[in-house]
Amino acid sequence: MEVTAARLERAGGRQHHPDMVTQKQRTSQSRLYLLLKKYIVVKSRKKSARPTQVEFEQWGQSLEKLLAHQSGLVAFKMFSKSEYCEENIEFWLACEDFRKTKTSEKLAIKANNIYEEFIRKDSPKEINLDFYIKERLSQRLQRPSKNCFEEAQKRIFYLMEISTYPRFLQSDFYHVLRAPEGL
Repeated sequence: MEVTAARLERAGGRQHHPDMVTQKQRTSQSRLYLLLKKYIVVKSRKKSARPTQVEFEQWGQSLEKLLAHQSGLVAFKMFSKSEYCEENIEFWLACEDFRKTKTSEKLAIKANNIYEEFIRKDSPKEINLDFYIKERLSQRLQRPSKNCFEEAQKRIFYLMEISTYPRFLQSDFYHVLRAPEGL
């Protein structure tokens, strides 16, 4: 039986009908696929093309290999956002950028920004670090160096590796991407 908009309105609205919840989930997944497809099409016009099956297989071998491929990184970020855990990959990327910083003045500014955004208690994107890591990190931030976030970054990578990454590999999102006709 097809559910029409008029029937839903009479029945108390669209948002309360079980068929619409399923449709919302499908729409959300479709948006992820379309965004990634658009990204890959734009990239293919520039340099890189759609990931090959070999690259998709490499993504399944390790989180490192997934994040080393630009399209894999984008796919993982999109999936993390859909799972409401994007702060972990954003922190990891901020640390990668931080390590490339050349001057000590910029190191201090970036270190403070990373701390305020991801580490400080009740920060907007607070990541899950234990007290001891946070304590050592706050001491290192007195005189920031390129590797002052290394311990925290490794911990967050580990958390992504055991939690978000396996869910990504099991997700419909990944399986649709991997299918030869997926994008």
